[in-house]
Amino acid sequence: MIRIEHLRKEYSNITPLKDVNATINDGDVISVIGPSGTGKSTLLRCINQLETPTSGRVWIDDVEITDPKCDINEVRKKMGMVFQSFNLFGHLTVIENVMLPPMDLLGASKQEAYDKGMHLLRAVGLAKKALNYPDELSGGQKQRIAIARTLAMDPEVILFDEPTSALDPTMVGEVQTVIRELATTGKTLMIVTHEMAFARAICNRVFYMDEGGIYEDGAPEQVFDNPLRENTKRFVRRLKVLELSIQGRDFDFLDMMGQLERYCMRSEIPPTQSYRIRLAFEELTLLIVPKLANPKLTVAVEWSGTLQQAALTFRYNGSASNAISHADEIVANILQGGTSRIDYSYVEGADLPNQIAVTIRQG
Repeated sequence: MIRIEHLRKEYSNITPLKDVNATINDGDVISVIGPSGTGKSTLLRCINQLETPTSGRVWIDDVEITDPKCDINEVRKKMGMVFQSFNLFGHLTVIENVMLPPMDLLGASKQEAYDKGMHLLRAVGLAKKALNYPDELSGGQKQRIAIARTLAMDPEVILFDEPTSALDPTMVGEVQTVIRELATTGKTLMIVTHEMAFARAICNRVFYMDEGGIYEDGAPEQVFDNPLRENTKRFVRRLKVLELSIQGRDFDFLDMMGQLERYCMRSEIPPTQSYRIRLAFEELTLLIVPKLANPKLTVAVEWSGTLQQAALTFRYNGSASNAISHADEIVANILQGGTSRIDYSYVEGADLPNQIAVTIRQG
């Protein structure tokens, strides 16, 4: 069990942690989420004493690790940390990287460390890379090696500091799969992540951090579906809906397509529906904008993980004009093939009175 009381961390120009209090039970899998700069990574680094708290106390089981007399190296034998930057030794092979901690810190023999290391490499799917060097691996493979190295110490607690943030999007899934497996082992995990669908799927508790502390603590169903506090509600709303704004004809179309792609990946939207979302955005935007003298357009993209359904809402200025009626046969067929419903309405007196609501076809 980890107990945190009135933890505070100050730097010369900022105080990311003002008053953190929490009890983390054995076997908890906790996703730590929140806006950038709210102290998520700092919290992990204070828990394992990579950062010295300004004030407050932290216990691991019955040992107060913030006590200056505490032998933190002994505590770290049962608490591992996985960093976003891998931190592998480039001059050592993969298996040597995994063998080193138990040999140096636990006194394991070379044979014992090798046998355990190979077992762990098989567990993360990289036994064939045992004799490779880190610079011969992809980012996802390096992170899996880093996880195997942490597991070689057989820790009771593992802290993950944004373990997928430095990875190419195509490599995120392989690391998440390993962490999902770990979540079923009974170890205590704390995971700082910006991957919200992953956070929701893997954890039994969520810490939403804001205003210098754990602003809201609850089950994933509560925090993501029915948050209790205002800042959490705003944060969750932004996660669920991507809002794009076009002002004028010279908008950055490629940047918006990139935002759409990242939103779809972050929300774990299936590839077919992701493609249809981007196609609907492209075709309707290119239908609407040329027809307006001074284009003003907003697009809201919303994904329901529960219903596995996506919807786009286009709102634009001008007199009543259903852009769909201007579509040629090719565009009309493209839209019909990727959507299950398209509705147009006009709201007199609204800033953007024209509205097209699109429901993306499932399956």
